[in-house]
Amino acid sequence: MIVKVEIWSDVVCPWCAVGKRRFEKALSRFDHRDEVEVSFHSFELDPEAPHEQEGDLHDHLASKYGMSRAEAEARHQQMTEMAAADGWDFHFERARRGNTFDAHRLLHLAAERGVQEAVKERLFRGYFTEGEHIADHATLVRLGAEAGLDAEEAAAVLASDRYADAVRADEQQARAYGISAVPFFVVDRKYGVPGAQPPETLLQVLDKAWAEAHPLQVLTPAGDADGCADGSCSV
Repeated sequence: MIVKVEIWSDVVCPWCAVGKRRFEKALSRFDHRDEVEVSFHSFELDPEAPHEQEGDLHDHLASKYGMSRAEAEARHQQMTEMAAADGWDFHFERARRGNTFDAHRLLHLAAERGVQEAVKERLFRGYFTEGEHIADHATLVRLGAEAGLDAEEAAAVLASDRYADAVRADEQQARAYGISAVPFFVVDRKYGVPGAQPPETLLQVLDKAWAEAHPLQVLTPAGDADGCADGSCSV
């Protein structure tokens, strides 16, 4: 029996990128990693965001939390340094803010084609490192193709409304679970883990889920069985 891990996240969420990398570290240390099924689910941090927003992330953070631009830049620098420890190269000054609904639709296509993790990774890198406009269809097609999608199919999907219902279903499920912040990990639809937890914590959850899915069956043969107990043996 496999362990199913569902991850709710957004492609413009820095903690989601960090959480992805930390989960990968936990999974690499999990004895049964080949029997874990991972899927990413849609969560828009700002569903009402326009196609492309004016102002950079420093100004956005300063305005949202009532701080100076210098304080916002310092916060982003701290995040950059923390993410670097998990293998990311963030450049918040390059990021182009915009709506992520179509990026999530692309990720649903990627899931059906077996390349969702690669596309998710490519979108994170495109947004946080390269300053790509991940609300732009042409950009999404190019990034998706670099991660294994067929460019023509990706373009056709984005030109339609395919997977819009799937994105909304993910977000409805998130509300049902009470998810209000991401990343959020759901393991076997039984355990919810909020935030970019350390790999050790995520590994403990995987171990627990595996143990519960594979309980030990003790077989008792007929007759008495010799053994030792209570710290001693009666030979």
